[in-house]
Amino acid sequence: MLKFLSLFRIIALLEGVSYILLLLVATPIKYFYKDPQYVKLLGMPHGVLFMLYILFAVLMSSDLKWNTRTFWTVLVASVIPFGTFYVDKKFLRKTNGKG
Repeated sequence: MLKFLSLFRIIALLEGVSYILLLLVATPIKYFYKDPQYVKLLGMPHGVLFMLYILFAVLMSSDLKWNTRTFWTVLVASVIPFGTFYVDKKFLRKTNGKG
């Protein structure tokens, strides 16, 4: 399953970007300008990316030999802004031979 590591890294990047856009762009527009269009536009893709991120984390945790603490760090990072970027740098890039 290590062949899916590159795909997991891409999903982590896209999930992180979509989360930041949702929090820092779409939500303020929704509440300050009363325009929910951007939340609706970004919400579904972010939700799908979030579920894929969790799925890949669960599937790859044994292949990447994560202990329980690392696994939970990877999962919790998905709900913290910029968390998936940290996961990529700390746990995924290193495994891919680039760190």
